[in-house]
This record gives sequence, structure tokens and C-alpha cells, in this order.
Amino acid sequence: MQIFVGLGNPGAKYANNRHNIGFLAVDQIAADHHFAPWREKFASQVCDGYLNQKKILLIKPLSFMNNSGQSIGQAMRFFRSIAQNITVFHDELDLVPGKVRFKVAGGHAGHNGLRSIHQHIGDGYHRVRIGIGHPGHKDLVTRYVLADFTQQEKLWVKAVLQGISAGAPALADSDPATFLNLIARQRNLNSPNAPKSETAQR
Repeated sequence: MQIFVGLGNPGAKYANNRHNIGFLAVDQIAADHHFAPWREKFASQVCDGYLNQKKILLIKPLSFMNNSGQSIGQAMRFFRSIAQNITVFHDELDLVPGKVRFKVAGGHAGHNGLRSIHQHIGDGYHRVRIGIGHPGHKDLVTRYVLADFTQQEKLWVKAVLQGISAGAPALADSDPATFLNLIARQRNLNSPNAPKSETAQR
């Protein structure tokens, strides 16, 4: 079984924050692919279903971002899984808004959620990096990521989330190139001038 993890902060206050785009991504997958209802387990909200006949567990940690790794570690140990079977969807300041990249292993680049995951399961997991852009100065980052998407931003967010959902079966099949191409196609349908996703695995 594969585990897809969305990163974010729990609660209505944070639901539409830029930092919560990982939650939004797995919510979209669950809804579009008719996964089972969300339930609580591993100090998370979890649900399961199938993508191309492969069983997938979706996880949204109920701890705050800085402690996301605890829930993921619990699930990995329960299912006797390995880090390579885990894909984490998260916001990425270093990518322009709407650009998506797939990465295998590597550092956490200062992302607090990834740092926590590193501490609990190591760095061998996969990541789907969803660009939200950078506010321009490090002192503005916290306020920026914990602010809601603007009405204009919601246009590209909707397209990217639809693309992620459309490409999720390819991701389950270990085909990140097709996954990213489907995201790019969906973005182009909604906004022809928007930056395209890339197939590079970085």
C-alpha cells in the first residue's frame, strides 16, 4: 500500500491558507476518486481507496505542521511500510505560484513539516512540491504562508488541484512524468498563460 500525505494545519482558521495546499490536494484526490469517508487514526484524518487498482491511504496529520512527522511515522510502522512508499504533498516557497515538481528524497530546505518528517522517517520519501511563490523577504514568510489564498490565486489553485487529482493514478503507478504533464494540461485549459509544471525530478 502507498501512503499519500497532505501537509497543513488543522482547523477552520487555517483551512484556506497557502500553507495548507497539501491538505487541499489530498482532499481533491479523495473526492474525485470516491475514497472512503475520512476518519481519525494515527493522530490524523485518514481515508483509503484505489488508484489504478492500487490501494492508497491518504493522511492529513491533526498535529500542527511542525509535528507532522509523528503521525506519518505511526502509520508507516503500523503498515510496516518504508519511506519510499510515502508521497508528501506540500507548499513550496521556492517555486512560482502553480508550478509543481516531483522530488525523490533530499533535504527539507527549511520547511518545518518536512523537517519533522525527516526526524521521524528519514529523507527517502517522495515529495510533490506545489509552488506558492515567495513574499520577497524572509521576515514576511510566516505571515504569507498563514494567509488565505486571494481570489485571483484561487483560479490557479483550482486548476492545479484538479490536475493533481487527474494525475494521481499515474503517481500511484510510479509515473511522475505523466502526473506532471496532466497538471500542466489542466492548468493550460484554465489559464493558457500560466507557468507550466515541470517533469524534472528535483
